[in-house]
Amino acid sequence: MPTFDVVSEIDMQELRNAVDQASREITTRFDFKDTNTSIELGTDAITLASITEDRLAATRQLLEEKMVKRKVSLKVLDYGKIEEASKGTARQVVKLQAGVSSDKAKAINTHIKGLGLKGVQSQTQGDQLRVTGKKRDDLQEVIAALREHDFGIPLQFENFRD
Repeated sequence: MPTFDVVSEIDMQELRNAVDQASREITTRFDFKDTNTSIELGTDAITLASITEDRLAATRQLLEEKMVKRKVSLKVLDYGKIEEASKGTARQVVKLQAGVSSDKAKAINTHIKGLGLKGVQSQTQGDQLRVTGKKRDDLQEVIAALREHDFGIPLQFENFRD
């Protein structure tokens, strides 16, 4: 029986490259001069810091531009609220969303069942979904339907087997 997996992963190398490019551009741009602006990539979050909230917004936009150029989906970013840091500076923590959470998996399962395709089943396996079906065409129809619908996370389709 044909199967495929629905996963949500982040290409960490491309994300690291986007953060490096953005921080390099911050050091050279005139409008960021003497603003103590920084972008730091942690294991599961990105920390943005600057002297004002306006500069923080410009930093966020710069990071998003670099991510789009490197084909990293902006859906992996979960912006936290802007906090006051020391000496009147502003800081924002951006969490990275990887994996299909249980409530997102339920939403994807109900969407697949709502398609009404005969013989197509889906089940949750950890932080991914396995979709099985009798026909390859049905599975390709499921992939097309999942691409059209927005679940708030980037979806990739792997291990397509006949």
